[in-house]
Amino acid sequence: MLSALAIANYRSLRRLVLPLGRLTLVTGPNGSGKSSVYRALRLLAAVAQGGVVRSLAREGGLASTLWAGPEQFSAAMRRGEQPVQGTKRQGPVSLQLGFGSDAPEGFGYAIDIGLPIPRSTSVFNHDPEIKREAVWNGPFLRPASLLVERRGAALRIRGATGWEPVARPIPAFASMMTEYAEPRAAPEMLSLREQMRGWRFYDHFRSDADALARVPQLGTTTTVLSDDGSDLAAAWQTIREIGDHAALDAAVQDAFPGGRVQVEVQGERFALRMHQHGLLRPLDAAELSDGTLRYLLWIAALLTPRPPALLVLNEPETSLHPDLLPALGRLIAQAARASQVIVVTHAPRLLAALDGGMEGTQRLQLHKPLGETQLAGLEMDGIPRWEWLAR
Repeated sequence: MLSALAIANYRSLRRLVLPLGRLTLVTGPNGSGKSSVYRALRLLAAVAQGGVVRSLAREGGLASTLWAGPEQFSAAMRRGEQPVQGTKRQGPVSLQLGFGSDAPEGFGYAIDIGLPIPRSTSVFNHDPEIKREAVWNGPFLRPASLLVERRGAALRIRGATGWEPVARPIPAFASMMTEYAEPRAAPEMLSLREQMRGWRFYDHFRSDADALARVPQLGTTTTVLSDDGSDLAAAWQTIREIGDHAALDAAVQDAFPGGRVQVEVQGERFALRMHQHGLLRPLDAAELSDGTLRYLLWIAALLTPRPPALLVLNEPETSLHPDLLPALGRLIAQAARASQVIVVTHAPRLLAALDGGMEGTQRLQLHKPLGETQLAGLEMDGIPRWEWLAR
């Protein structure tokens, strides 16, 4: 289980270390940096897929995602006695992401992304480069716990007799996680990469009139609901056949007393139909309200027969009636018994349903003084120790 998330120089996150629990609730007012935390987690997941540089490009490039404030704030700036102003940059351009895990079986990882040294022979002088990477055992980086280290193109692995250099250089645009993960030479890195590839993200299911979840779709065994919800009926039937079908029915009853959902098979295509108390016929998915359809999508996502190591939900309350939020909270808490769950939300009723509902719940309140996202109301001893990568 992840114990800490560390982000430096990404959007409003100048230097932020977040403690993580079994269930972590990230909240705060609009513009406080909640979405940046969610995006940073997605960037970390992209590392294991070999797509972190492309992901940064989709966000407008490294220059667009970097912290735009000064490198340091003086005490006078924080007191409002001096205007916020920058000075000549002292350190290198450095966007850092990382996480620590519970020891002894967990692994930590960190990456440092910067800009290349300009070359007259190339026009790609604004492409992000991976400067450093590290994999270690435990919650934070220590020399004794370091297992794999990358500096520039050079990679070394701790073996039975000490450090062993890898002869093949790692390209500046690629992560060591995808370029070198040999099962025999670096089993820890391979294990961590596969774990990160299994992280699951859900962000704003479509429920508009043209949403794919509203029309019959080709049905195959679907243990993981797609992030666009297009395979909702197939995922629902898969839970019914090989998952917790009792929990599936209970989740519908919890939100819609007297309701029942069935999957209609039309040749090779599956369609969802919902029976509701007081109606003489079931409603097709195309007839359901946006909120009802979105809630059924959350049921299928959270009751997956293949729970991931980490499940990240971004504002799951969107388009839901407030009366549905307590039931959604119970559903999320149930999912947190099988997966570590991070929820980014600003819905008070959802927070009330989740806060303190299970052991290991961590609530993180964000605020943004002087444009910098910070944790509010957390004592210094509640912030995990973290060692930032040095070049």
